[in-house]
Amino acid sequence: MTARLAFVESPVQLLNVLEWAHARAATTAPAPGRGPGPAGPAPGPPPETPAPTTTAGPGPSPGADGLTVVVLSPTDPMSRGQLRRMAQLARDEGFTVHWQEARGGRGALVRTLRRLAGPLRAAERVIIGDPFSRYVQLLLTLFGPRHLTVVDDGTATMEFAAQLGAGERLVRWHRKGRLGPRELALAPVTSMARRRLAPGRARTVEIFTSLPVQAPPGTTVTENHYTWTRARFGPPALTGGADLVGTSLVETGVVDADQYLRVVTRLARTHGATRYFAHRRESAEKLHRIAVETGLQVVRPELPLELIARRGPIGRTIVSFPSTVVHTLPLALSGTGVRVAVCAIEPEWLRATASPRAQGFLAGVAGTAAHEVDRLTARATSRTDRLEFG
Repeated sequence: MTARLAFVESPVQLLNVLEWAHARAATTAPAPGRGPGPAGPAPGPPPETPAPTTTAGPGPSPGADGLTVVVLSPTDPMSRGQLRRMAQLARDEGFTVHWQEARGGRGALVRTLRRLAGPLRAAERVIIGDPFSRYVQLLLTLFGPRHLTVVDDGTATMEFAAQLGAGERLVRWHRKGRLGPRELALAPVTSMARRRLAPGRARTVEIFTSLPVQAPPGTTVTENHYTWTRARFGPPALTGGADLVGTSLVETGVVDADQYLRVVTRLARTHGATRYFAHRRESAEKLHRIAVETGLQVVRPELPLELIARRGPIGRTIVSFPSTVVHTLPLALSGTGVRVAVCAIEPEWLRATASPRAQGFLAGVAGTAAHEVDRLTARATSRTDRLEFG
């Protein structure tokens, strides 16, 4: 079996590695009475079939053979907790998972590189979830894979595909336009990594995504339909109300905190929401304000929201700001009757220090959401306290 190595730094990345392996096994499995067929895009979501709610699969996944997952552990507690639970799910599916304290203090980088050098050289395919990660970029500059797969880690996949296709330098969409001292120092690493992330005569590049991306020249885009998630979990029990999905746009310096709190209050009141599913990067201070000032029950999910929603119970309506979930939840919850709605980010909510690219990028995320997703607009002004839906 060809050696395959996956590097993950977030719970969603690990979930999508499992989805990739499941889809890969499905497209390469021989049909009864036939030999193995060619690999290709995964088929569309099949009709919903009841499956028992569970936290582990019925047995080893056929996609687990030959795939080793390396968790480059982050430092924040919420991400680490979700990753540990996702790592156990992956082990239950038969995957080999190594937990690497890649940021664990002095000397961690050298220890990590020493441990991973051999497996990286031997890997026929490398799977990554965040092409903007400085850690992953450094690994790619040292060891260029022959076959590379990029799986979703949020809406950054859309920006990565656009930048790769346009030949631009890799920079996260919410960063300022000018390079800071740290970015200037790491510019040679980023430049080399970009070449290693691009297809060529000695390298194939696949993007495995649930997002609407235009395939850069020479790359292959494979659709992620969340078939593993739907096969392993649910369908969920539905509550009569609505749930709100939080975002870390305040923490990344894009949206003003007071504006965000006002809009969350309006959305909760308009939709009769009772729960607020926090993003793993939301600060404790902001979540405390939301709980006290809105009366919402703040929930810190133990797993990616796609799995939490699929396991249930979940509201009949899920309201989110522009994020990956407006693309993934309709797939994960296909056939369950759950309504997903996206609330656009208005220009007046943005902080003065937000990147000039922020408004356009967020509008694109909301505008390209699945056809099943309702569009909401919430206009916050000093003279009105109402929501407009369109």
